[in-house]
Amino acid sequence: MTPIITQTNCPELKLLNRGKVRDIYDLGEHLLIVTSDRISAFDVIMNEGIPQKGYVLTEISKFWFKQMTDLIPHHLIATEVDDFPAITHQYREQLEGRSMLTKKAQPLPIECIVRGYISGSGWKEYQQSGSVCGIQLPSGLKQSDKLPQTLFTPSTKAELGEHDENITFAQAAELCGEALAQQVSDISIAIYERARELAATKGIIIADTKFEFGTMGDQLIWIDEALTPDSSRFWPADQYQPGSAQPSFDKQFLRDYLETLDWNKQAPPPKLPEEIVTKTSEKYLEALSRLTA
Repeated sequence: MTPIITQTNCPELKLLNRGKVRDIYDLGEHLLIVTSDRISAFDVIMNEGIPQKGYVLTEISKFWFKQMTDLIPHHLIATEVDDFPAITHQYREQLEGRSMLTKKAQPLPIECIVRGYISGSGWKEYQQSGSVCGIQLPSGLKQSDKLPQTLFTPSTKAELGEHDENITFAQAAELCGEALAQQVSDISIAIYERARELAATKGIIIADTKFEFGTMGDQLIWIDEALTPDSSRFWPADQYQPGSAQPSFDKQFLRDYLETLDWNKQAPPPKLPEEIVTKTSEKYLEALSRLTA
């Protein structure tokens, strides 16, 4: 089992960014992306790490990048420390099993969210307006219903601690340009629909997911993570019952627990009981074992 790591310390590497989950180092020509065991909910990072979470997210991303290479190039170069530049080898204990050596790209200024089912912020918006990100939907949909068609519903990228905001396609086109916005919409839907079909054969419903893309010169590439339980809603197909929130293999379990507390969803976070930490870890590991079995 990999050790629990909530923060890396690699003083001889140039730390570029420490996000909610990932520590990113600039290695010159490439990036080193280290997936910690940190977990956030409601944009607040919890104090406790989730055992094996970084390993699970790395393995699942690796799996999906490989499945989609004919659809779009991705940023992943290597995941074995032996294949990383020599300067990183002294930090092997922190990097093993949770790191990706990647290409450098210019990230797009939007998050690319794809929804196949109505849940989360999409469900809340639909209840108020009958639409999601400006897309009008049929009346009478229940929570967690499968949507009549797959939706591309972009959002802004918030700074750490802030909330992403859903935007319309027209607003995404203003940020990225019309042609690029259409390209990422088409590719996001294509990746999601292929992944949804594959996951269905493993007893998993992928309700929605979030992608990030970047550009290398004129080329669009897929960056960040790929269809993980952090960036997607994974539901067990054998327990699927529309009309309410679904049991899940992702951090929705943690969010549901936090909703029972008298907590204002601002830092500092509450202390997580050991059973919640363990159960969250088990859900992530089950998602990995089901997908890759």
